[in-house]
Amino acid sequence: MKLVTYVVEKKQKLGVLSTDEQWVLPFDGLEIDYKDMKTAAAKLCESELQRLDYAASHDPYRVRGAARREEVKLLAPIPEPGQDIICLGINYMAHAEESARYRGKEFDGQRPHAVYFSKRVNRATGDGEEIPAHQDITERLDYEAELAVVIGRDAYRVPEEKAADYVFGYTILNDISARDIQDRHQQWYFGKSLEGACPMGPCIVTADQIAYPPRLAIRSYVNGELRQDSHTSLLIFGISSVISELSQGMCLKAGTIISMGTPSGAGIGFDPPRFLKPGDEVICEVEGIGRLRNVIA
Repeated sequence: MKLVTYVVEKKQKLGVLSTDEQWVLPFDGLEIDYKDMKTAAAKLCESELQRLDYAASHDPYRVRGAARREEVKLLAPIPEPGQDIICLGINYMAHAEESARYRGKEFDGQRPHAVYFSKRVNRATGDGEEIPAHQDITERLDYEAELAVVIGRDAYRVPEEKAADYVFGYTILNDISARDIQDRHQQWYFGKSLEGACPMGPCIVTADQIAYPPRLAIRSYVNGELRQDSHTSLLIFGISSVISELSQGMCLKAGTIISMGTPSGAGIGFDPPRFLKPGDEVICEVEGIGRLRNVIA
């Protein structure tokens, strides 16, 4: 199923997309009531999931409040994450190589440990919304298409072989990055956390819809030009490894978002680098989830 957060008639609601993705069916029209997607990720029970799945594949007119997709505004599926988003750095070998090249360093091809950082997000940017250029503080705004994982129940000291049981679903995240701010501060927090710099969506695909571990094509386009073209099977550190390692020392609360890193083809990977400017359209695409489109403003 593809679950969404949306606005209709000035009200924010949770819904499921119909199988043909032409309709949005509200949770409350199916007598399912959660205040937001973080809560739903933690508390949706099997019978409620079955009810949503059934509704998605049957006559939408049978669901009270059903609306055509073009009649609603989709938001990021989790518009206001409860905590900073956990991100994986240089988690594809080819991106590790281009990152080292951009910084004028030698890359020895060794990645013995995962690189984690956090991304502060006051409000995630939805599909179709604008990304601020922040030209007053950055000249090197970059894009990064990523597969993001949403945790479905509190995970603490989870063995690797059990990690899949804690995944609620998957979404697309564009880890917009101000490279000059990153370089200036010698760490990534500020440069990754500008307002509006976390496009996410357009939906959460529930874990049961994608074989585990996800082996999905991942791409990005800038103004229609293919920039990133890779596959999540090339992740250096996979989802089970990440959930298990992090949960040994911290509790990953239900609703936690983990973004699994970007493949090669980001703006820093070109010679000369190709950074974003106002008016540029960025599309991030992950097989089985959809497309996330935003314009730099």
